[in-house]
Amino acid sequence: MQRVMGVIQARSGSSRLPGKVLLPLAGRPVLEWVIRAAKEVHGLEEVIVATTTEPGDDEVENLAVRLGVRTVRGSVDDVLGRFLKAVDGLQADAIARFTSDCPLLDPEVASVVLGAWPALPSPYTLSTVSPPCLPRGLDAEIASMAALERLATHLTTPELLHHRTHVTSYLYTHPQDFAVLGVTVHPDASDLRVTLDTREDLALIEALVERLGDRPPAWREVVSSLRKDASLVSINAGVKQKHLEEG
Repeated sequence: MQRVMGVIQARSGSSRLPGKVLLPLAGRPVLEWVIRAAKEVHGLEEVIVATTTEPGDDEVENLAVRLGVRTVRGSVDDVLGRFLKAVDGLQADAIARFTSDCPLLDPEVASVVLGAWPALPSPYTLSTVSPPCLPRGLDAEIASMAALERLATHLTTPELLHHRTHVTSYLYTHPQDFAVLGVTVHPDASDLRVTLDTREDLALIEALVERLGDRPPAWREVVSSLRKDASLVSINAGVKQKHLEEG
């Protein structure tokens, strides 16, 4: 039986929207949305929040504790190190990675990815990221401990350290070194954006929540709402995704 741990990376610091993971969304903090959705994913042994040792993240830990979720704290930039610390001693075979700036996470998508994992011949990574098919902010991924531990050993030189911040990015940019398998959904909706990084992103997510309710929405509901109303898409259409090197 594969032991898969769910790890949510979360910190209050943000260059474009400080404190975003603690901002209220329909009466509950953004991070609580992510924790609630992660707890609904089938196949996870445990959900853990990995935050930083910065004093500003005390409230992140306090929120996780109130919600009954274990927390580990580590380096701001070495998020990969935080992930490995989160599962230290838990005999994990793999980690399902969640980010706290994705409050509209669909538990069913992550459940499908986790459900497919045991049937495959020891993949390093299984995700909806490669090839992209979901709106940015709705992806799900699972990476083997073997892959993550190998990354921790390899990503030590200055030109590679930014990959430690993004945890799994090196896996996707170096397919010749790692096996990356994709789970795709149809129709393709990778042109849409529902991740939280700016005030415009927040305005869009608030509008979607107002329509869809205080619950983890199905990805098809999110896409349908955006396809039917161009005014929603226009809210954050001007937001540019940061490059990997920007953190």
